[in-house]
Amino acid sequence: MLTEQEIIEGCKKGKPACQEALYRLYGKRMKGICLRYSKTDFEADDIFQDAFVSVFKNIHTYRDGAFGSWIRRIFVNAAINNYRRNVKHYNHQDSHELEVSDETQTNGLDELSAQELMALINELPEGYKVVFNLNVVEGYSHAEIADMLGIAEATSRSQLARAKTMLKKKLEKINSCKYAS
Repeated sequence: MLTEQEIIEGCKKGKPACQEALYRLYGKRMKGICLRYSKTDFEADDIFQDAFVSVFKNIHTYRDGAFGSWIRRIFVNAAINNYRRNVKHYNHQDSHELEVSDETQTNGLDELSAQELMALINELPEGYKVVFNLNVVEGYSHAEIADMLGIAEATSRSQLARAKTMLKKKLEKINSCKYAS
């Protein structure tokens, strides 16, 4: 069994067995990132393919540090690039500032599986979903998101607030259905 460092060194030398080992080691986690940023499985597959090609092309630039963070960044960037290429096809709502409370916690949140929560997030309008994932899941600031997506910081904040409001309403609806019986 190869260590992560041996796999990386083998990939730098272009060894197919090491590339396959890297794919097996990180594939499922990276596919999750692709699914979070896509509308369809087909789109996620395209992002996944593009990102792994980029990993193998650029692995020689990896130095020391957390390899998981390095590869994750490539996949997030591939997803953002896909979003930019397709943004004209997504329906955007007006993105002016909103005054929204940040009370997004509901009692039913603990009862949702990760898959159910993922499904709710995927129902968000595309811009809201991307900003939500970048901020809440990936931890980027609104300034970083604005720079990555070519939008204003206020738009990033607004879309996050709207995403949280929509998710809160969906969670409240789920809770009211569960306890209505």
